[in-house]
Amino acid sequence: MPLQQGSARMRQRTVLLVGIVVLLAALVLAVVLASLLTHGRHEVSPKMLKWKDRGTTKNLQEVILGRCYNYITAQHPELGDKDCLKIWESLKDAFIYKNPCNITPEDYQPLMELASHPIPCNKSLFWSKTGDLVHRYTKSNQNFLTLEDTLLGYMADRISWCGDPSAPGINYESCPKRNECESNPGSVFWKMASKKFAEAACGVVQVMLNGSVEAGAFRSSSIFGSVEVFNLDPDKVSEVHIWLMQDIGGPQSESCSGHSIQRLISILEERNFKIICEDNYRPVQLLQCVHNPDHTDCRLCTNST
Repeated sequence: MPLQQGSARMRQRTVLLVGIVVLLAALVLAVVLASLLTHGRHEVSPKMLKWKDRGTTKNLQEVILGRCYNYITAQHPELGDKDCLKIWESLKDAFIYKNPCNITPEDYQPLMELASHPIPCNKSLFWSKTGDLVHRYTKSNQNFLTLEDTLLGYMADRISWCGDPSAPGINYESCPKRNECESNPGSVFWKMASKKFAEAACGVVQVMLNGSVEAGAFRSSSIFGSVEVFNLDPDKVSEVHIWLMQDIGGPQSESCSGHSIQRLISILEERNFKIICEDNYRPVQLLQCVHNPDHTDCRLCTNST
């Protein structure tokens, strides 16, 4: 009888141990499955943060390729040896699957090398707070080129992109603004492209500023004031012409003798540039008056009878 009782107890212990092992295995399996499911949800829905800027432009690849092919075939066939597919791949590799706040200039270096091209002397036109006007002017006068008139700027103008470490690697819903994180894909790209554009300038260069901006026409925080001014090469650039344009009918906040313009002139003189500043450069003012022919500010733009 005692032998039988001992055997029964052994069987009970064995069953209990097996049950415990099965329970532990089930718990481990549940944890693993929960981890996999959580990871899967993160991969499919990576938008953990809602940024303040618009998301990646829809059909970004098609937009970039279309602009690239149009630029090198219809507009500048002399650049026909550029490889638009490689240019797109280098842009994509710069940001896809990356934290949109940790982009570096090195990420864009291959793109800069593939898409950069020479800028003819005396054609470089820089700008700040005059975007619409300056681009209307370069469209009507082929003697000048802004950054947006180069291949790099033309492809990227007015579009947006940013990545995400999770699948699909591109955030189409929102991207960070500069005040959210400075090392975002757009800010780093435009700073680097602007630096290259300034370094390539030679001969006489022009800058179009807005004399109707209450805070001042020249701002040290702008791309022109923080990047381009300091990357102009005094050995290549002979003169800097400042065109200070005031809005037709708008406030005349500053002239060439204004505080911020004098600060800009001092910066340029310290770097040994010759400077000419002109209020309301006539060819550009004539373009302004095309859209405002009857305004009193445009009376000087018409021939008296």
